[in-house]
Amino acid sequence: MADCKARLIKAESLITSLSKEKTRWKALSEQLTVDLVNLTGDILISAGLIAYLGAFNSLYRDEILAIWVKLSTERNIPNSGKFSLIATLGDPVEIRQWNLWALPSDDFSIDNAIITKTARRWPLFIDPQGQANKWIRNLGKDEKLQVLKFSDGKYLKHLEGAIRNGSPIMIENVGEELDPAIEPLLQKQIVKRGASYNIKIGDAVIEYDMKFRFYLTTKLRNPHYLPEVSTKVTILNFMITFEGLADQLLGITVEKENPDLQQKKEQLVIDAANNKKKLAEIEESILKTLQETEDILGDEAGILVLSNASVVSIEINKQQEIAAKTEIEIDEARIGYQPIAMTVSGLFFCIQELAFIDPMYQYSMGFFVALYRVAIDEAKPSDELEERLEFLRVEFLASLYRNICRSLFEKDKPIFSMLLTFKLLDMKGELNGTDLRFLLTGGVSAGGDQEPCPAPWMSEQAWNEMDRACA
Repeated sequence: MADCKARLIKAESLITSLSKEKTRWKALSEQLTVDLVNLTGDILISAGLIAYLGAFNSLYRDEILAIWVKLSTERNIPNSGKFSLIATLGDPVEIRQWNLWALPSDDFSIDNAIITKTARRWPLFIDPQGQANKWIRNLGKDEKLQVLKFSDGKYLKHLEGAIRNGSPIMIENVGEELDPAIEPLLQKQIVKRGASYNIKIGDAVIEYDMKFRFYLTTKLRNPHYLPEVSTKVTILNFMITFEGLADQLLGITVEKENPDLQQKKEQLVIDAANNKKKLAEIEESILKTLQETEDILGDEAGILVLSNASVVSIEINKQQEIAAKTEIEIDEARIGYQPIAMTVSGLFFCIQELAFIDPMYQYSMGFFVALYRVAIDEAKPSDELEERLEFLRVEFLASLYRNICRSLFEKDKPIFSMLLTFKLLDMKGELNGTDLRFLLTGGVSAGGDQEPCPAPWMSEQAWNEMDRACA
């Protein structure tokens, strides 16, 4: 009787401690039921994205994915309707950690990181701004990542050592041709002999550690790789996006203008990552205890684990609720600086277009960000936010124009001025596409429908263009 009473007390205690998790777990269960049905189509589209779309920009990817979703629906393959690689294969805890390791927080960059993690072929990053390079360096820092170049005299020896030890390697500044010596590594020609794995690099057969990771990066903006290369590596377009750069510039602006606010924002990101990691560990602990214990009421250690896990989970959820409110307040304060971040981000892509005039005109993001930091320091101070942002915009625009013009041939300076003007008007919504097209092309003549030129001092071509402009 006493034993039954004790078990009832334990059961009541256990139900009480876990009851507050019921709502969250029930909602999660319902969502997982829906996701399970849609899993077939979502994984099919994910596989297509990972295998074929890595080299393309975000706009083209979105167009192709929309077509694939439509085709899946027409063929009665269940899917989520609006595909997201982050929702399908992403781990929120891991993504938060990647962001802390300098991965840009826009969806395009996160998709690239997920492809890097899940693809079978080693990644080759098209990375002119060094975003992927910086992220990989932080990602492999704890595992003693080695950064090499094909031009290094003894890079193969370092590569062999890393393969044996299972430490990651990144080869940077790759050109359009890869060293034939790493061919077996790219094709993963790994042979199992007994309990060990081996691979042939050059003339040597070495032991292969399955923990080994291999990354390639190039600074070329538009490399032309042969199809043979594309079948051996996963080419990933890691060029910075407008949204990703704007977010980084916003952080820099707030860091300079309001350091405490930016520090709180960064701390919230770190705390949120840690809390999500703890919640995942707690869920794993609860499920493991319930699975391994046949008689939970007779397992004192199991009851203690479940009770403690429930208490910690409730505390973390409360912290997350408070953090969510604080984050909203911080984001509202940060949003005041967003216009200047968006403007400066647009100007970066404006100067990138100069490379189409002459390949020599290439500017790194580090140079651009350094100019922006100096402009923040040198812009006129003001307590009024709108006035301060205007001072900052004028200062940066003048600084950018001066510094870029120093590197341009005289004949190309008017073109840069024109590009800068068009970009500023476009960002303000004041650029008329039809007028711009006419300015650049002179319009299209239908032939035979123009009035004869009434002025002898005006050329026929000039009159026809004026006639088309007024039409």
